[in-house]
Amino acid sequence: MRGAIIALIFLMPPAAAAQSEEHSKHNMAITPAGVVMNENTDVLPRDCEAISRDHEITIRVGRKYANEPGMTYGMSQHEVRVEPCSRVSVTLINEDDVRHQWMVHGLPNYLYPAAMFHLEASGGQTRTGTFIVPAQHRNYLIHCDIAQHMEKGMRGQLVVGKGSGDLWGVAHISSNFLRAGYLPESRSSIVVFATLLAFALTYLFVSRR
Repeated sequence: MRGAIIALIFLMPPAAAAQSEEHSKHNMAITPAGVVMNENTDVLPRDCEAISRDHEITIRVGRKYANEPGMTYGMSQHEVRVEPCSRVSVTLINEDDVRHQWMVHGLPNYLYPAAMFHLEASGGQTRTGTFIVPAQHRNYLIHCDIAQHMEKGMRGQLVVGKGSGDLWGVAHISSNFLRAGYLPESRSSIVVFATLLAFALTYLFVSRR
């Protein structure tokens, strides 16, 4: 037991150093208002020859925007649409007293460490950051990475060009069946029961013919 504790003590500094080194790759800008991570204002993705258009988008977040059943938090926009090779400046306005994030996942790894762009605004604060999207027509996940915030409503999608199909679980965007994760447990059970009942009735009808 004592040997394990001593080994743990010796292992902690390298682990902490490795974690610090990993975070240092993310180009973090930290202020009392919040965090901008992996901002990119001028480096083009490899499949872009030039900036196609500049977008300035304001996203408000907080309990006020939780207007779907089962949601606690929400966004003023759960979907953002831009052209391929656009430069997108996002202003995140947090209207709650707890911090919220606006993260985009799946961006090119060679340009955005961990393949993501990240904004975080402290309670009642505003933070702005910029990134450039690739030329690929695709839907990218937007969410808040703070524990349980995505599950409670802070999930969206960034649609570049024609997109690649709606993501599941996006309020006001995904179909009711795909959005079942936002529904209260009792309503989700009703949806599942109704689906199974319809399947059973269809099977009985077909088997009797």
